[in-house]
Amino acid sequence: MATIFPFFEWCEKTALFRLISNHESFFPALETIHLFGLVLLLGTTVILCLRLLGVIMAKQPVSELAGELANYTASGLALMLSSGALMFVATAVRNYSNTSFWVKMIFLAAALIFHFAYFRKVIRMEDLGTSRWRGKLAAWGALILWFGVALSGRSIGFLG
Repeated sequence: MATIFPFFEWCEKTALFRLISNHESFFPALETIHLFGLVLLLGTTVILCLRLLGVIMAKQPVSELAGELANYTASGLALMLSSGALMFVATAVRNYSNTSFWVKMIFLAAALIFHFAYFRKVIRMEDLGTSRWRGKLAAWGALILWFGVALSGRSIGFLG
């Protein structure tokens, strides 16, 4: 049976791995950038979800609010994914056997698919009078998946 472990080993043989691991403050800086990106992404997502659930800004059109937050959301996602990729390179072999890492990757894949395939569509359609259950499903789905990414990511350093 084929395995992807050789890819994980290869990551730790790259110049990028040496750069990150040879500088004491590089990895903590990446973690800080990663968390900042996550905060931007989660913050804007929570605002949109609370709006979809009718908890806040009931008179503000969802699509207008999403437009105002779009650059922050995209920046958070870009920061999170790019810093996360660099952090992965620096810890690839260790992560291979870490259950929390794999749970995070599953949540991340599901969150990205949900975000681009459903959440964004509902936000665009919500002002056009689509059913409230679609908005609620989009909100709860996004909250569960993105917080799943955050919580499982947090556990990587503590659980194996």
